[in-house]
Amino acid sequence: MHRKGRQDAVRSKMFSKLAREITVAAKAGLPDPTMNARLRLAIQNAKAQSMPKDNIDRAIKKAAGADGENYDEVRYEGYGPGGTAIIVEALTDNRNRTASNVRSSFTKAGGALGETGSVSFSFDHVGEITYKLSVGDGDKVMEAAIEAGADDVETDEDGHYITCAFEALGEVAKALESNLGEAETVKAVWRAQNNVPVDEEKAQSLLKLIDSLEDDDDVQNVYSNFEVSEEVLAKLSA
Repeated sequence: MHRKGRQDAVRSKMFSKLAREITVAAKAGLPDPTMNARLRLAIQNAKAQSMPKDNIDRAIKKAAGADGENYDEVRYEGYGPGGTAIIVEALTDNRNRTASNVRSSFTKAGGALGETGSVSFSFDHVGEITYKLSVGDGDKVMEAAIEAGADDVETDEDGHYITCAFEALGEVAKALESNLGEAETVKAVWRAQNNVPVDEEKAQSLLKLIDSLEDDDDVQNVYSNFEVSEEVLAKLSA
């Protein structure tokens, strides 16, 4: 029962974050996904996580409400244990609260919040489109990706990961959809140019820090450049 309760809480928090992105996307443009690329992608990602249609519709309507919250897009950058770099993306209606919470998480983990731009130079801001393995083998996906104008494809036991230029994300996703169908997720991500290896102790602190950040309602995404062995990761995840 405790595990079920925890899973429900995680799911509820995920839906809340997806809804916030939908509301912001709808407010930034038209509330019609056919005319608003960001909203279309936000809805697509929500559906991929099995978010109910009622929740999606409610989030879009919330954007039209005069008394609806106004969310600011904020990016925080800092250093985690072992000199690792961390980027935190947030949507917040209270910058002071979010900054205070993020700073507190970094401090407790032995890290430090830096200025904007202090670590993002060591990451590439790119588009990432994911598909389930069931859409086809690596060759088929690679061919579709090249045709769509993507830069790279990686395939593992979890799926196909297609990378493209951030500016071309909408176009590439649309071109891929005509060949492979609707993607599992379509989003902009920060990808580290070089990873920093960490030992078990540092990895444990880092994972706690990332969990703490992701647990914050205002935080949408967390990216880091740390690298840990599969053995250590399995041990810490047990």
